Amino acid sequence: MTTDTGKTEFVQAISRLDATALVVGSMIGSGIFIVSADIARQVGSPAGLLLVWLVAGVTTVIGALTYSELAALFPRAGGQYVYLREGISPLFGYLFGWTLFTVIQTGTIAAVAVAFARFLSVLIPGLTPDVFLGFTVHLPSGPIEMGLSPQRLVAIACVIVLTWINVHGVRMAAFIQTTFTVIKVLSLAGLALVGLTLGRHASAIAANFGAGFWPQGGFTLALLPVIGTALVGALFSMDAWNNVGFASGELKQPRRDLPFAMAAGVLTVTTLYLLANLAYLSVLPLSAIASAPQDRVATATLEAIWGQPGLSIMAIAIIISTFGCNNGLILSGARVYYAMARDGLFFRRIGTLHPKHHTPAFALVMQALWTCVLCVSGTYSQLLDYVIFAALVFYLLTAVGLFALRARRPDAERPVRVPGYPVLPAIYILLTGAIGIDLLIHKPQYSWPGLIIVAVGIPVYWAWSSFGKRTAR
Repeated sequence: MTTDTGKTEFVQAISRLDATALVVGSMIGSGIFIVSADIARQVGSPAGLLLVWLVAGVTTVIGALTYSELAALFPRAGGQYVYLREGISPLFGYLFGWTLFTVIQTGTIAAVAVAFARFLSVLIPGLTPDVFLGFTVHLPSGPIEMGLSPQRLVAIACVIVLTWINVHGVRMAAFIQTTFTVIKVLSLAGLALVGLTLGRHASAIAANFGAGFWPQGGFTLALLPVIGTALVGALFSMDAWNNVGFASGELKQPRRDLPFAMAAGVLTVTTLYLLANLAYLSVLPLSAIASAPQDRVATATLEAIWGQPGLSIMAIAIIISTFGCNNGLILSGARVYYAMARDGLFFRRIGTLHPKHHTPAFALVMQALWTCVLCVSGTYSQLLDYVIFAALVFYLLTAVGLFALRARRPDAERPVRVPGYPVLPAIYILLTGAIGIDLLIHKPQYSWPGLIIVAVGIPVYWAWSSFGKRTAR
């Protein structure tokens, strides 16, 4: 490898299909197969379950349309980091990158890798979650077991293999992403189709779509806080749609393909998620969804239709889904740290490309190392809960940056403009703001630690800025 980045550039090898597959593949991980159980427990009605997924989908679609203008305006590596840097300030761009590295991206990769191992254990029962070398730490959100377990070792191996693939070229990584995305889309569509046709259960349909469909007492203002907190799981399952922007520098036609990939990808996933939940409700009564073993709603659904073979089929589909999801997360996340390093806000080596493969190899390796630490620590799920509020704040600020850029750079070339501006991005700001306030009030044990993680990045930013100025002299 070399520190001379002037002679090494990204390979523009990602097509429109690959970019759309990156959006879809990064979004569809393990969440859609699991979190409906927790949402059902919180909202207590089929209508509430569907409403949560609908609101999360509409919010995400509006976000994708809002970001489409920014993606076409700044088609370079870094994505949302660049949008915040240019729209608000370099400090906010850095705080996003800092939070992405410490928790959002690496924590998500760790969580998805452990989910991969968890569903692999359906086929290989010896892969247990039991920690055989470690200790327990008590946090405000509950106790966690730190150490090694068979599932965590498999998760670490998954991260290492996918990082190696991504180091050795974006073409292979993009091919794997597109292939696995096609498989997982077909699997999720198949689950929905089977659940809505062959697997329809008369008692489940009567219980879920009869008198018990609506919440007791109907929808009232008292349900809004419940809907807001239940959105955490659904929004997490729909997250990472913006990751394609991180790899803008490797798209063949970024100005044209980025907005299309974001919009088409998010619409595809939102539709599939709503159909999947309708399938769950057509096969299982809400009580069975809420009490699914280890929250594995999808496997419980196919097991109810086909017995043990259905359980194995769904486990294989989710194994493929989580593997493909992590490939996209690993590919895209490293490009943000690369962009930060190029701005003098991270280790200089992180801002270099492999001279042969033209990939941010050092950024990929550092991302993998920290992800493995999170896998061993067992804190990834708690960290994700802590930071979901902060993630919403960054989404909101990015939309605010759109308004700021329209005011400061009115004559800038904008190949794509947000439809319905300024109404649509304003609605997005209101939606994300309302959800954030709800979490701040009703889940303070998660929202305040999330803000603390972000705030810690402020002195780190000033330290990097000061260091960069000294080395530039």
